[in-house]
Amino acid sequence: MIELTLDDIARATSGRLVPGRDGSTASTVVEGESQTDSREVRPGQIFFARRGEETDGHRFAGQAVDSGAALLVVEREVDDRVAQIVVEDATDALGALATEVVRRALAAAADAHAADPDRPELTIVGITGSNGKTTTKNLVQAMAERLGPTVASAKSFNNEVGGPLTMLRVSAETRTLVAEMGASAEGEIARLTAMAPPRIGVVLSVGLAHAGEFGGIESTFRAKSEMVRDLPGTAVAVLNRDDPRVARMAELTRARVVWFGLGSDADVRAENVVSDAAGTRFTLHAGGEAAPVNFRVLGEHHVMNALAAAAVGLELGLPLAEVVASLEAATVAARWRMEVMGGRDGVTIVNDAYNASPDSMSAALRTLAQITAPGARSIAVLGEMSELGEFSIEEHRRIGLQAVRLGITELVVVGPEARHLHISAVNEGSWDGESVFFEDQDAAFEHLRRTLEPGDTVLVKSSNAAGLRRLGDRLGETYAVDAEGAES
Repeated sequence: MIELTLDDIARATSGRLVPGRDGSTASTVVEGESQTDSREVRPGQIFFARRGEETDGHRFAGQAVDSGAALLVVEREVDDRVAQIVVEDATDALGALATEVVRRALAAAADAHAADPDRPELTIVGITGSNGKTTTKNLVQAMAERLGPTVASAKSFNNEVGGPLTMLRVSAETRTLVAEMGASAEGEIARLTAMAPPRIGVVLSVGLAHAGEFGGIESTFRAKSEMVRDLPGTAVAVLNRDDPRVARMAELTRARVVWFGLGSDADVRAENVVSDAAGTRFTLHAGGEAAPVNFRVLGEHHVMNALAAAAVGLELGLPLAEVVASLEAATVAARWRMEVMGGRDGVTIVNDAYNASPDSMSAALRTLAQITAPGARSIAVLGEMSELGEFSIEEHRRIGLQAVRLGITELVVVGPEARHLHISAVNEGSWDGESVFFEDQDAAFEHLRRTLEPGDTVLVKSSNAAGLRRLGDRLGETYAVDAEGAES
């Protein structure tokens, strides 16, 4: 974080400063990162005591001070060993401080650039979409780091808490801020873009992820379009040309539009896409140039994320050769996202159970069918797709039917919330495969441990709430090999 005095922070958060017994005063400078989890606090950092649905951060303020917190942002006075800033709402205060830090960082970078045109300004990249945000963010981060100091969302920090925590890591040296911006309701992305106004706004897709919370696909469209609605004419909107709803957003923005996609009308596009168990190969076209890409991230659907990232990298100033080199250096989208594990007896485990929507579930099943060797077995271990609301039953049934039509050898469905997926597959009389259902992960694990055969390829996929990533990890460990190729 850039340096701020306690008085600066109190003003930014509309709070009341209560000096601590440590001798801190209004002029005391704080520059440490901010945390909302007391277990993550390190010396010199700021702890925001948020009240959540299940717990109250004020209960852990003492632990934060014990860990070295230099400042507490609280809704009531709790620990006078260090300075406290008392605010009405700690979550709102977190956002307000992030807004001020980003504003100051942008202003300082602009002043430095005016004095020395060779010194780059701070560029903010905002990324949203129903699927692919974290993968694209990771790819953009790697490209931006080739140009200078970069701050990017940790893990999937993309909401009213994670977004500001990322923004507060910006310092005077930061050249690029890559902010993943998610939402579960209209207005949330607009709040994040107000805190950190993007110069490059990316929209990947508009699908049924979180449709139950949004209230339908049109509400999802309106929410995602908040990324580009307020972009100024000097900004860039990077839009998916192949998604009709995203394409409509070109009419809603004043920004210059850069299209990515597979069609010939995209500014950044892929041709000759070939996918297998080693990743995806394609030819990248942009700006009149073309280059082959050996993209080792598993899953043909990740090509769209790679194209979006390439468009951003080019806008940041990277030459095409460096964009390609960055894409080719990537080996995994992110933890629990098409993560290849196992290997013993030729058994491949693909753990893609960090999250799931109908679109990403469908793409993962297609990938499973593509990468399974001829004559080998494909097993899909599937759990609930959450937050679908009224669309839940229909979409689970559709995925069950798709598994059958793709010729998946066996379907292992886990958890009562996903039962309709199992029923749909069983009711498809033309299928020669089988579907089995288990109430919990332990039963599913024992079944797989007994029945997996050499050469099998196993996909584990579910929403985060279903927790099948742990089942994927267990299977990966069970079928792991060590560096010498022996069983681990």
